[in-house]
Amino acid sequence: MTEKLNGPTQQVAQFVARTRYRDLPGEVIGLARGFILDGLGVALAGSTDQCSRIVQTHIRQIKGKGEASVLGTSLSAPAPKAALANGVAGHAMDYDDTQLSTSKEAVYGLLTHPTTPVLAAVLAVGEKEKISGQEFILAYLLGVEVECRIADAINPRHYQGGFHSTATMGGLGAAMAVGKIFRFKEEQLLRTLGIAASMASGLRENFGTMTKPLHAGRAAENGVSAAMLARQGFTAAHNILEARRGFFNAMAGGYDESKISGRLGLPYFMKEPGISIKPYPSGSLSHPAQDLILDIVREHDLHAADIARIEVGTNSNVPNALIYPMPKTALEGKFSIPFCMAIAVLERRAGMAQFRDRKVRDKKVIGMMKRVTLYVDDELERLGYDQVRSRVRVELTSGRIIEGRYDIARGHPGKPLSWSELADKFRDCAALVLPKKKAEEAVELIARLDELKSLTPLLRALSGASGKRIQSRNPRERNRKEFNRRERKGRKGSES
Repeated sequence: MTEKLNGPTQQVAQFVARTRYRDLPGEVIGLARGFILDGLGVALAGSTDQCSRIVQTHIRQIKGKGEASVLGTSLSAPAPKAALANGVAGHAMDYDDTQLSTSKEAVYGLLTHPTTPVLAAVLAVGEKEKISGQEFILAYLLGVEVECRIADAINPRHYQGGFHSTATMGGLGAAMAVGKIFRFKEEQLLRTLGIAASMASGLRENFGTMTKPLHAGRAAENGVSAAMLARQGFTAAHNILEARRGFFNAMAGGYDESKISGRLGLPYFMKEPGISIKPYPSGSLSHPAQDLILDIVREHDLHAADIARIEVGTNSNVPNALIYPMPKTALEGKFSIPFCMAIAVLERRAGMAQFRDRKVRDKKVIGMMKRVTLYVDDELERLGYDQVRSRVRVELTSGRIIEGRYDIARGHPGKPLSWSELADKFRDCAALVLPKKKAEEAVELIARLDELKSLTPLLRALSGASGKRIQSRNPRERNRKEFNRRERKGRKGSES
């Protein structure tokens, strides 16, 4: 089959190769700073998760050359392995951002968590290559744009059939971001994309297990490795996206060319339709319903004893992703509407402290989960899958009914979080590994990231030490105690 003239693969390579920092719209640069702040925060928190600890142990055993920092630790690792660790950490708590759809025909869950794979790759290679803040922002934005446009264009069968889009498309975005740091020409970028596409994998059956965040980590690692191989002259197909045996056809049976051809950076996906930042550390398809139940219980001062049952109506894509009616672990709870509803009623909050194993196994939580039903709402089904429209109906023991419908949640571009709110989320996440002073320093540095001539000050702030990396155990213990203290304080005000 002959290579398609100026097909999507070539357009991606041209876009990445030709775009300069001066070409970026100021508004998009401002948005990027917010997403980078959010991504680094959730990665710092995720570095304490058990799955991240296992990956960190794995990296210690490899004992490669130290080139880049592993967030939340004193580790320095080869760039691909640092990208792996930070990618796993960024997705470990399911607290990272989610791209939106350009059309009503798209499936919301199909789209990626765009920041984590790209940010982890850029952070690792950027440290190794000693790039500036502007180079960091440029590589990050280009990687996210490529990842989002490819994910938006691919046939929804990709996700519906079992592939995890963050795993598959995330590596392509990461590869292009690293290629930009390496200052690749178009031909090198074509080969990089061809290599990364053959590395792409990740299956949704692993949702609710440690392998889901591994998907994001491997995507970041694959992107770094693909670019490093291409740098050494490794060969690959030049039309990997659109070829008959290429990415779109093999992985999904096709794609919508109108969603990628001529669309890269026009406008940037981050601006329109946008990327949603998570207000809760759980599967994004649960968030409108979580917003709604929290508003209902607070507004009407409801307690568990007041509630006979809760019905949550959604489109059929939601139960296809939120697959645990009675979860047994916090990881499963992140993909469980009954748990998300139950913990909201009992504790009137849904933060990191709520998504813990002992919460999921608590007898009061289990009892409340049994009163929750998730069903496919015919009206919402007819409206399509582009948004996670959710209807919540609460039947009280008195017989009174309280109900409502939310189409979007906080953090969506339609309900954006301010810089102050993003900074608060960062502080909450960073408190698990950083002293308050260093967290504040990191927020200030990210706010003026484009002014930094070097990433060194930011990396020092994120490490929690000035001039050298900390030994992570003591600060983490100290901050975890503070986290547990806040959690105990929160329980005193929780509902039963």
